[in-house]
Amino acid sequence: MALDPPVPLLSVRDVSKSFEGTTVIEDCSLEVGWGEMVSLLGPSGCGKTTLLRIIAGLERADQGTIHIAGTQVAGNGIWDRPEDRNVGMVFQDWALFPHLDVFRNVGYGVPRGKRAAEVAKTLELVNLPGMQDRMPETLSGGQQQRVALARALAPQPTALLLDEPFSNLDSALRREVRTEVRQLLQSTGMTAVFVTHDREEALVLGDRVAVMDAGRIVQIGSPAEIYQQPANPWVASFIGDVSVYPADADGSIAHADFGSIPLLEARHGPVEVAVRPEDMELRSDDSGTATHTVEDFEFQGADSMVTVANPAGTRLLARVSGTQSLSPGDRVCPAYTGSPAAAFPRSDLD
Repeated sequence: MALDPPVPLLSVRDVSKSFEGTTVIEDCSLEVGWGEMVSLLGPSGCGKTTLLRIIAGLERADQGTIHIAGTQVAGNGIWDRPEDRNVGMVFQDWALFPHLDVFRNVGYGVPRGKRAAEVAKTLELVNLPGMQDRMPETLSGGQQQRVALARALAPQPTALLLDEPFSNLDSALRREVRTEVRQLLQSTGMTAVFVTHDREEALVLGDRVAVMDAGRIVQIGSPAEIYQQPANPWVASFIGDVSVYPADADGSIAHADFGSIPLLEARHGPVEVAVRPEDMELRSDDSGTATHTVEDFEFQGADSMVTVANPAGTRLLARVSGTQSLSPGDRVCPAYTGSPAAAFPRSDLD
């Protein structure tokens, strides 16, 4: 059995960047293993695209170091040009050359002697065989995205960097193309870093997810870890629908006004618990002990999202079966039915 390489394919250490006195990236560190796909997730303006451009060599960091395949390419007086880093880049707008056909777009950057063979092989890989003579304006959005991907792959890069690569596609095509891209990169063993602000996309594409906020990476973990064990209330709410609900903790149990919630880590005293809506059940008020009132009911097909509130107005989200029908004003008894939840000391939210 082959051993893993001794160093990560990509190592970013303590990278910072400012523009005109405004800090955009602050002390960011990230490691990406060989053949790993990492999603870089965060809201618009958090610095994720700047970090990707620094890795690619399109921007220079103010401090920090970058190593690719064990070789330092930036930092401490070293700065390799983008073309010397052997990484492929797929831009948000795809950046195809409009005056060049598909063959010349994909072959850009490939040595002339290898160009015909590599273009043909790569077009086959992205499911565009026989399209080499087409011009970009004659292609659909999905086809243009595949050409952009083929152009990045054809020079056989060490790693692939993708900046919001599916944002220009409609929702149905976006889902189809991202599935194809994930399967393609997995089949080729390509190392990739995806920048996205779409939490579903980040969870689907990444073996791990690095969550960014205000220029910092605030948590890195598997999609399940990020979702089930968020580092703070902000990550909990950014990564998915959640109710950050008040309770009093007594070790491994938090006591809320509707009942008990098991905790991932022992806590004591006032806490806020990250309660996912799919972990809540709403029971009818058969015994007259309802603690909450339905405020809003959104039918979403297979399930429905319900907002309920206690007498103090504290809201709680619950995702229920699409066959369960509730109306504003109905009285219900919420019950927690999920696995242990993350909780944060109330003081962390002050």
